[in-house]
Amino acid sequence: MRNTYPNGSIPPLLTDASAGLSRRDTLKLLGMAGVLGASMSGGSLIVPSAQAASPEAATPRRGGSIRVASDTISTLDQMDPAKGSNNTDYVRMNMFYNGLTAFDDKLQPQPALAESFETLDNGTTWRFILRAGVSFHNGKPLDAQDVVFSLSRHQDPNTASKAMTLAQQFKAIEATGEREVMITLSAPDIELPSILGVPHMLIVPAGTEDFSLGIGTGPFKCQEFTPGVRTVAVRYENYWRSGHPFLDQVELVGISDEPARVNALLAGDVQLISSINPRTAKRLEQDRRVSLLATNAGTYTDLIMHTDAQPFSDPRVREAIKLLFDRETINRSVFQGYAVIGNDQPIMPGTPYYFADLPQRTFDPDRARSLLAEAGVAGARLSLVASPAAESSLDIAAVLQQSALSAGIQININRVPGDGYWDNHWLTSPFAFGNIIARPTANILLTQFFKSDAPWNESRWRNPQFDQLLSLSRAESDEARRKQMYADMQTLIHEQSGIGIPAFISTIDAHHPSLKGYGSIPLGGFMGFMFAEHVWLEG
Repeated sequence: MRNTYPNGSIPPLLTDASAGLSRRDTLKLLGMAGVLGASMSGGSLIVPSAQAASPEAATPRRGGSIRVASDTISTLDQMDPAKGSNNTDYVRMNMFYNGLTAFDDKLQPQPALAESFETLDNGTTWRFILRAGVSFHNGKPLDAQDVVFSLSRHQDPNTASKAMTLAQQFKAIEATGEREVMITLSAPDIELPSILGVPHMLIVPAGTEDFSLGIGTGPFKCQEFTPGVRTVAVRYENYWRSGHPFLDQVELVGISDEPARVNALLAGDVQLISSINPRTAKRLEQDRRVSLLATNAGTYTDLIMHTDAQPFSDPRVREAIKLLFDRETINRSVFQGYAVIGNDQPIMPGTPYYFADLPQRTFDPDRARSLLAEAGVAGARLSLVASPAAESSLDIAAVLQQSALSAGIQININRVPGDGYWDNHWLTSPFAFGNIIARPTANILLTQFFKSDAPWNESRWRNPQFDQLLSLSRAESDEARRKQMYADMQTLIHEQSGIGIPAFISTIDAHHPSLKGYGSIPLGGFMGFMFAEHVWLEG
């Protein structure tokens, strides 16, 4: 299999004929096995309905500056791709860096810094040919050693890479020419091109130690980076992708308070925001001052119960808490219909590898009460940490609090501010919430959040059978067997883990109508964190 798209232009969707393969083989060999499917995860809804654009409006205009407000900001903001952990980090890094591959709007990995890639032996050995004429912001030409350095550092524990679990399969990364890199895996993985497209795998110059300058090959150069305050990016005139970017400057700031973020957009202080509350979206649907875009990519806010902490170390307690999710009420009252009901399995309905035969867990306070009594914790008082940082977690917690009363337990909600939540509470509090951004493939998602040694193993759940299935699924070419592996993994998570997923949430963005070219790449908000390269201001 070989994937090539020349001249630095944005690649179209591949067709079966263009690859010379069946659709099934195309999806497999391009890393689409397990990708969130277009049937729902690629779905987007523009509200109000998009008006037909005139030819003039559809023609990109060069110039202008925008100000963008994200919902997260911290003094621990990152410029090192390996350490990014939230949507603001991912937006920032996609402005300054590129990967070997990049995702299109159907989540197919397309050539980026690699002008072509191919597997030589059905997934174990891969050859990547780099584009000629690409240079970093400091003028250094891109070469194979930059790729070797960038990918190898994920395996070094001192890097503290958030993608270490993904990089563990790299057996060898070698520069076999000035523009050629060979990657040998410890076992076949037909999803490698997708793995190399995630934000953590972006390419930096060989030997980089100071990441505060943001030296990459991306569409923008870093003019200012003040963690916890703002990032200012200016157009890189020697960008390798012809004609891009269109804007002169992007300023990225953080406004954690959602009403303040919306008010800043309505006042014209910012031109683009993300993470809008569904209730707010309902109010804004007819407001001609804004354009809304809702994308359900498989993002979810999950309830976390540490399986190594009392009382959640008892599986009966975990099951009882999951039975207290009134999912219909959560979908209706919290998400206003901007969601798909979940079943405590992290792969969304309507997507490849979703296991539809897993019985839906329903609201059952009587069964929950019985399980809690069996576990010896009847009438327990539990402290649940929630925050605006984990989208809608305060509202979900309020519904759960009321439901828990019917099972005889009291849940006290510990409301903490958004600032510092991810650093101080997310992975440390035994009863709390996460907010998981969609990943391009099911395997990447499961590797980063459920593998026993994953840095983001939220509930500290460890299951050797799950780990083995996860590894085997990467190499399995038989579609039926692969689906069964994913079904088994979802069953294990549903039945044993400390994660509860009541719904998959639409990510709702809003922008000023003068901002054009804004669309949906179903990895999350901000156009899959890649908006900066594609948008422009109407004249």
